[in-house]
Amino acid sequence: MSFNNLDQLYRSVIMDHYKNPRNKGSLETDAVTIDMNNPTCGDRIHLTLKVTDGVVEDAKFDGEGCSISMSSASMMTQIVKGKKVEEALELADIFSKMMMGEEYNDKYDLEDVEALQGVSQFPARIKCATLAWKAMEKGVKE
Repeated sequence: MSFNNLDQLYRSVIMDHYKNPRNKGSLETDAVTIDMNNPTCGDRIHLTLKVTDGVVEDAKFDGEGCSISMSSASMMTQIVKGKKVEEALELADIFSKMMMGEEYNDKYDLEDVEALQGVSQFPARIKCATLAWKAMEKGVKE
């Protein structure tokens, strides 16, 4: 597949998550709540996590922001559900390295998250992409 076709595929995955977000909403009972924002561009996220016995049972988000931040939140909630807290934190570390253009451990299937690789070429957008992940890290550590 040519670079242009791959780039177009990644863009369509990002836009699909933006227009049809997964896990949009809020958990009501026994949920950890994290509110974070990116003051440089106005992105904000309200993340709720249900963590039981060291496992992220459920994750939902709400908020507003650019297509990158909202798509990333959708993808993040999908990939961490059902994972042990340690695995979720490891995925956050992998994502952070991906955003910085660094080598990262490929032991996990990153699913749709791989579509965000290109963001590393736009330093101003990295904070948009990592906002939900930072919120999740904060939430699972509480």
